[in-house]
Formats: sequence, C-alpha cells, structure tokens
Amino acid sequence: MTDLPGDTAPGQDTDPTPPPNPAKPDVGKAGLIMVVSLLLSRVLGTVRDIVIAAMFGQNLTTDAYRIAFQVPDLLFFLVAGGALSSAFIPVFSEYYHTGREKEAWHVFGAVTTIMSVVIGGLILAAWIVAPWLSSIVSGGRQEVVPLVTHMSRIILPGQIAFFLGGLMMGTMYARQVFTVPGLGPNIYNLGIILGAAVLGHFVSPGIVGASWGALIGAVVGNLVVPGIVLAKIKVPFRVSFDFAHPGVRKVFVLMLPVVLGLSLPGVYGIVLQYFATFYPAGVNTAFDQANRLMFAPLGIFGQSLALAAFPALSQFRALGQMDAFRNQLSRSMRQTTYLAVPAATILFAAPQVVVRMLFQHGKFDAEATARTATILQLFAVGIVAWCLHPLLMRAYFAVQKNVKPIVLGTVATGVFLGLCLTIRAFRLDFPWLALSGSVAATVLVAMLVADVRKEIGGLEIVPVLRTLGLALLSAIPAGAFAWGAEWWLQSRSMPTAVWIALAALLLLLAAWVYVGASLLLRMEEAEVVRRGLKRLARR
Repeated sequence: MTDLPGDTAPGQDTDPTPPPNPAKPDVGKAGLIMVVSLLLSRVLGTVRDIVIAAMFGQNLTTDAYRIAFQVPDLLFFLVAGGALSSAFIPVFSEYYHTGREKEAWHVFGAVTTIMSVVIGGLILAAWIVAPWLSSIVSGGRQEVVPLVTHMSRIILPGQIAFFLGGLMMGTMYARQVFTVPGLGPNIYNLGIILGAAVLGHFVSPGIVGASWGALIGAVVGNLVVPGIVLAKIKVPFRVSFDFAHPGVRKVFVLMLPVVLGLSLPGVYGIVLQYFATFYPAGVNTAFDQANRLMFAPLGIFGQSLALAAFPALSQFRALGQMDAFRNQLSRSMRQTTYLAVPAATILFAAPQVVVRMLFQHGKFDAEATARTATILQLFAVGIVAWCLHPLLMRAYFAVQKNVKPIVLGTVATGVFLGLCLTIRAFRLDFPWLALSGSVAATVLVAMLVADVRKEIGGLEIVPVLRTLGLALLSAIPAGAFAWGAEWWLQSRSMPTAVWIALAALLLLLAAWVYVGASLLLRMEEAEVVRRGLKRLARR
C-alpha cells in the first residue's frame, strides 16, 4: 500500500511535516496497563464462566447459549472487529502524528458515520433471518433452534456498541491512552455475571438472563463509558458521509484484509462449535469453556502485548523509523513467547486440576470436568502460536501490507477445515477437533514469521528462536512439577475450599519453577519480569 496522499480537503490541515519532537511511545508502560486490564478481564471472564457452569452445568440449554453467540460473533469478526482498531489506527495515527490532527478527527467522524449505518442494517437483517441462521449454526442440534434464535436476537444489538466503542478506543490507543479502553471487557463480563446470577431468576430458561446481561454489558462498557470520556475531552466529532476523503477510503481498503486476518481465532471457534454439534449434549459447552481457558493467556499476553506494540509500530512506520520498528517487533515476539510457554505447559500438564478447580461446582460434575480437560489439553498445544498471531498480524497492518497474511491465513484455514472434515468423516472422537485448531495455528504462525521478514526488510529471527528454545527447556521442570501436582491432587480427598487453595498454590509454584529455571538459563526476558516485579513490590 502507498502512503497517504499529500493533498487534503479544503479547510483541513495541509502540513505533512512531523512534529519537531514526536513523543516516543512507552510500550513497556502501555504493555503493563494492557496486561493488568486484560488480566482483570480474564479473571472476571473466569468468574463469569464459573457462575454459568455452577448454575447451569453442561447440557442442551448451555449448548444453545454457546451456539446463540455464533451469529453475533461472526458479524463482529467479519465487520465490527476489523474496522475498529487494526484498520483504523494506522490511518488515524498517520494523520495524528504528522501534524494533521483535524484530518484525523474528520476520518474518525466519517468512518463512524458510514459504518454505523452499514452495521445497523446488517444487525437488522440478521435479526429478521435469525431462525434460518440459527438452524445453520445449530448443525446437529436442531432441537435447540428456537432457543438459539431467541438468545441471538437479544445479543445482536450489542454488536453496534462493540463497533462504536472499538473506534472510540482506537483513537485512545493511537494517542497512547490505554486505561479507559481496558474497562470495556471488564464491564461486559460483569454484565453477563449479573445477568446469569440475577436476571436468570426472572426468565425461563435461566440461561437467557446471561444473554440479557451480555447486551447490557456491551452497551455500558463499550459505548457509554468511552462516550462519556470522549465527550469530556471534547473530541471534535461530526456526522459525515465523506467517503471520498483519501483517509476514509484507506480505512475501508485496509478493513477487509484486517478482518480476514485478525478474525481467524474467532472463526476457528465458530467452526469448532459447528462440528461439536454432531457429538453428545454438553460437548459444545465443553469446547467453549476449554476455548475460553485457552484464550486466557492469549488475551493476557498475546493480545495485550500486541495492542500495546501496535500504536508504536504504526508510529515508527509513519515516521520512517523501520529499524526501531523491527527492533520493537522482535522484542515483543520474544516477550510474548516467554510468557506464553509456561501457560501452555501448565494447561497441558495439569488440565484436570485447572478445570476442576474453576468449574466443578454446583451442576458441573466430574464427567463435565473430564470432557473439558481433554479438550483443554489439546488446545494448549497451540497457545504459543495463538499468542504470537495477533502481534504478527498487527506488524503487517502497521506497514499496510495486508494481502499476503490473508493468503497465508486462507491456507491455514484450509488446513483446519480439511482436518475437521477428516475427523467428521472418520467419526473420530471430539478431542481431535481441538488438536486440529492447534495444528492450523502453528502452521499459520510459521508461515507469517517466514514472510513478515521480507515485508519489513528483515527481522532477527535467531533471538526469537533462542528465546523459544530456552523457554521450552525451562518448561520441562515446570511441566513435571505440574503433572506431579495433578497426580497427587487427584488421589486426595479433602474439603473443597482446601483442595482449591492447595491446587492454586501448586500451579503457582509450577509457574515459579519456570521463572527460576529461566533465570538459571540467564534469559533476558526473565530478567525483565524480575525487574518489573521488584518495581511493582516497591510501589
């Protein structure tokens, strides 16, 4: 893609010269804020899943709840998800950081106006044909179609809130403001928790209350809160249908590749939910619960570090500082790898402990634990790859080279669908579906790493591979400790609260075994973590 043209609309800023002293992005501080925000989001997300599991267990109604999100999620991934930050931030940043602030806000207003009309129309159309769409996504669970339709129609309007909130938060990311955007997912999770625990007593079946909570949380967390913040700082928003503006056109040109690239993990989840409908009741719920546990490290480490690095990468590209760009990408890849490996190790070595500790309460029984743990273990194989995926995709988006990752993503998706169809054809057991996703993710990231080096003029891959190798070595004693903890805990009978506390302590110790081993191996990333913890302790 070419740079933004120098000519501008009448009355707008015309000086493309960068400010004399552009602010240097503080990626470390941004990363810390995003990690904390997303950690809190994952904690609340886990509490949400615990509440739903304890109240409703694993059955046809919980399967219907998971399936009901497929149509709204697909709309989000294919439209709202791509337009919000990854297609918008590079264009907004290029104007904002090169002395054309008025044009930046003009692009924001036009993209918001045009896409609001488009997404509003799509939501209305999906709401009308919801029974037909619900029948498709329900696959082998046709008996739940009426309930899926009802809950889908409740959830669908929330997608406009996600879109508008995403654009508003995108302007904050571009200006190195990360605290407020971190509130959105937390409020969303609180909405679902309150919906299940409170509204669930006033609707039938009770799981519908969680759907209402999702809608309320989406509107408050992604529309009301960021809207209030932008109103207070008097953002110059104006309704505009100026599709002819070069910046607006560029957002839409970037949007399709961004959608197809970043939506892959979510689309994989949707595909897995479809194939899970051909297995016994409860399997859809188990896949969703295991997938959410797998996405916890992806959100805390992969997405947070990618979001923190993305504005800096966009700014480095806008200012022509490609050496800084390559250095930042390499460092972010190493840090992401270092943090993802222990998470994958613990979830692979002790899945029964993790699932039992979090979910085996109320109506969630031992059979549900075994089913979910088997899926989680095979999901864990792909965690490192999934954590690197959002960072690599944003490297492409920052330099506005978006065609190649879509081609590579399509190849990986073809591998994934081929594996799923093979599993279905040979009637293999459902855990193989989870492994197919991990294999496809690994293939995709390997192709992205090989290609991104050419797109950005080189990338030091040896330090990244060294970090991966040392991290895997450090994971061996940590994995052995976690596996031993699972074996010991499974054979012990004790009060539930004591068992949970002991399990949490042992898993935490496994993580520290990893940190200790990595320090003995003199890993640079371990030293960064150690210094960060010391600063946090002093504060």
